[in-house]
Amino acid sequence: MKVLLTTDGSCFAATAMRTAIRVLNPEDRTLDVLCVVPPYNLKDETSSRERYEQRTLTETTRILEQARALIAPDAKTVNLLTEVGSPAVVIADKTESYDLTVVGARGAGFRSEAGLGPVASRVMEHAAGPVLIGRALQSDEGLRILIAVDGSAASLRAVETLGALCDLSSADVCLMYVAETPWLNLAREGDWSTASEEEKETSETGVFEKEFVREGEALIEDARKLLRQERPLVTSRIEEGNPASEILVEAERGQYDVVALGATGNRDMKHRMLGSVSSRIAWEAPCSVLIVREPGETG
Repeated sequence: MKVLLTTDGSCFAATAMRTAIRVLNPEDRTLDVLCVVPPYNLKDETSSRERYEQRTLTETTRILEQARALIAPDAKTVNLLTEVGSPAVVIADKTESYDLTVVGARGAGFRSEAGLGPVASRVMEHAAGPVLIGRALQSDEGLRILIAVDGSAASLRAVETLGALCDLSSADVCLMYVAETPWLNLAREGDWSTASEEEKETSETGVFEKEFVREGEALIEDARKLLRQERPLVTSRIEEGNPASEILVEAERGQYDVVALGATGNRDMKHRMLGSVSSRIAWEAPCSVLIVREPGETG
């Protein structure tokens, strides 16, 4: 397993690295720690190129050694890397060569500054390989993982990636399917909440809802089969509504450490206007988010 840990010396990067060390399978992993230095600005008249390079070398060395000290007790192999360029571009370009790329982001304790930050946001959007948006774990005991399934190739790949990267033998895993059916409300006549069970069962809307539930159960069972060899404790949830909203609510309610989901790379009008499910969850989740794209898809 080849993992790229990125750092800029911030507390967010340090938290992401600590989370990755806890979440990832400790066996057969090689950790590369990368610090990207912005290029010298020719318009900066206050500093010569030589002074800039000396200053950045000193700072980069300090940041990387700090990262090594943080993860060394739990890692057999740690390689320290430095590159010059745009951090977002350099990191996104490297994602294809790694089994996982880890970037830091603000967490639940920074509600007034919620989000990813410009580098994490661009890496998530353009990454060719799996990305872990690392935030603080909820507890020091066990792992609680929420996996969103929707039947897409990316969704199934996310399940497989999670099983390959993480030790799930003692994890508490929940498979969640959300039927994206807010339009059903438009077809309902009268007050649906006061309708009898017989009316709900025999109505066209009720038939549709049953079909969505059956579809969700089948998709969850497919995902469960992929995890069976890992033998985690697996539960399931089926909800109806806006997928991103329902997943975020469950992530908060269940105090999960990681939300894992696939990103389809859709760029249609709906996603341009509303933002993709994976993007919104990465921005707003109170925990770490593992995002896995469809094979061959990039942002």
